[in-house]
Amino acid sequence: MLRRLWVVVACVSLCSLWLAAETADKRPMTVDDIFRMTDVVSPLLSPDGEWILYGRRTVDWDENESKTTYWRIPWQGGEAYRFIGEEGGSSFAFSPQGGYLAFLREVGEGKDRKRQIFIMRTRGGEAVQLTKHKTSVGRFLWGRDESRIYFQADDARPKEEEAEIKKGADAIFVDEPPNGQGRDQWNNLWMIGLDDKEEKQITDERHLISSWDISPDGSRLVYTARSENRRNQQYLAEIYLHSIQDGLRTRLTDNQAPERGVQFAPDGRRVLYSAPDDQEWELRNDKIWVIDADSKEYRMVSGAFEGNMGDVEWGPEGDFIYFSGLQRTEDALFRLDPVSGALEKLLDVDGVMSSVSYSADRSRIAYVFEDHDTPAELYAASLTQASSRELTDHNAWVEEELLLSDMKVVNWKSTDGLPIEGLLHLPPTYQEGRRSPLILHIHGGPAGVFTNNFDARVHIFGGLGYAQLQPNVRGSSGYDDELLRGNMNDIGGGDYQDLMTGVDYLIEQGIADPERLGVRGWSYGGILGGWTITQTDRFKAASLGAMVSDWTSEYGPGFNHDVRLWYIGGTPWENPEGWRQKSSLTHIANVETPTILFHGNNDRTDTEGQSMMYFAALKDRGIETRYIRFPREGHGIREPRHFRTLVVEEVRWMQRYVLDDPDWQAWQRPSEKKDEEKDEPEVR
Repeated sequence: MLRRLWVVVACVSLCSLWLAAETADKRPMTVDDIFRMTDVVSPLLSPDGEWILYGRRTVDWDENESKTTYWRIPWQGGEAYRFIGEEGGSSFAFSPQGGYLAFLREVGEGKDRKRQIFIMRTRGGEAVQLTKHKTSVGRFLWGRDESRIYFQADDARPKEEEAEIKKGADAIFVDEPPNGQGRDQWNNLWMIGLDDKEEKQITDERHLISSWDISPDGSRLVYTARSENRRNQQYLAEIYLHSIQDGLRTRLTDNQAPERGVQFAPDGRRVLYSAPDDQEWELRNDKIWVIDADSKEYRMVSGAFEGNMGDVEWGPEGDFIYFSGLQRTEDALFRLDPVSGALEKLLDVDGVMSSVSYSADRSRIAYVFEDHDTPAELYAASLTQASSRELTDHNAWVEEELLLSDMKVVNWKSTDGLPIEGLLHLPPTYQEGRRSPLILHIHGGPAGVFTNNFDARVHIFGGLGYAQLQPNVRGSSGYDDELLRGNMNDIGGGDYQDLMTGVDYLIEQGIADPERLGVRGWSYGGILGGWTITQTDRFKAASLGAMVSDWTSEYGPGFNHDVRLWYIGGTPWENPEGWRQKSSLTHIANVETPTILFHGNNDRTDTEGQSMMYFAALKDRGIETRYIRFPREGHGIREPRHFRTLVVEEVRWMQRYVLDDPDWQAWQRPSEKKDEEKDEPEVR
């Protein structure tokens, strides 16, 4: 017995020494490691499933922007080489037989630059401009016989009107069609022949088309459109069928549900689309519906699935529908029988998959994969063998050089007994039995969700010694409709309790230090975070990004349909007390937490003045606060230098008030390295 115990102790000691040796040369992650990473984007699998076009997005620090180059790699794996030159492109699409590649590229100078369609042979050669449309080309689709391409574009303004606008006659008549809050134009659908390059307008309506598809025989179009442009009324879009030969338009739906993603079945008769309901804009996960274009009979076919769906495609024979599905914190690929409703899981990835691209026969796919430890990389999978493999390792250095946090799923019960799930991230230096400072993250939405993906800021905070909790509170998507609808007419109520019971759970488990708590969030995360510190003084620091502090003043400038219908209920004049009581600004006198705020100057989702009001109120009350506004930025922060400022100042705030370290020194930017792509294979 003693000998066996000695062997166990020896093994544990050897394992500890091995782990120590493996991590000895590693270091904590810094903000500048984010800008070293390569983001794999937009994989496109050739119709025969033999090769993949994909994008590598990297940061150009000197230019203060992200840039994307496009590469070709065999589906079986092998060497990748640059496929598109410096002129670049976007929205790549193979012709049905795979011999050609079409894409969008900007041409022209200054304000006259417009996106046009280019085509090139997939075996190589120069790209040739196909369209010379008067306005920028939007989404486009190949015709099945490859003789023409269909595209969407804004209507052109009369030359006299355009000239007057350039001279300053640019007043915006808000919400007067086609305008919304900005100046807009109606859009329509066109087609162009590849041989004669002759453009022909197909639809000629005063409408805004959002999604559309061409029938396999090229005789009909199906699209979703609406005839007004108020930002909160996307639910007024309906599905229409358009005959190309005679121009006859038939309305297929008549409701107040936001249909989208229309797609013809191979039989040219059935159409699938996504919507949460068939009558109203309900707070539910999207469902897949199929409608008969001739009889207008429809039904929901995805009742067997609960969660978020994406990358939806018909099978080649129309007997199945394929989609990627998020359930809880993980993704998988599914196949659905639209007749019986039977659901089959084809591939389980134990992480998050995105941008799925299918071969024509649906036997092969390419996709982007990431998980807690793995930044985005390109993967390929066989659906017939349920096997997958990694094709790229652009970010292999992350695992080799950096100490990353550990992650596990945790569960607890809220105050009303509702089971809540979240992601717990433990710092790489975590020691069992010792309490760590805790950062509470709050996701956006409210119908956002924390998933098993690579989150650089989680690893940065982890490297500084923080444990972190990412709760999927009531109102989160990716679960069932009941949880999604759990905060209806109750934002700041049950979801706040879900947060705090999660924090208490980690304290009870001996993981979190109750005297060293910080809270952060963006969008609804900033909103609920701002509410949280009006309800409790337990947090030593708060970081709030892109928040709303006063719902009534946001009613017109911001997006409010969800608030009016679901989260508060009614309008500010029908339910004034409800709108006032759910606003954190109303309760600002309760805040004692030192708070830093961030907002983009051009944010039209949650308008910038909302953070300014919260900041001014905290200033007037003498609460420690700081506000950083970012010029040119919208609801998210895109410019690398702005993003670095955000991360550094957020960390500095937490270090100062959670860890009582006012002298914390931010990371120094490393010296720039030479362009690594100069030595890579040339464009073919």
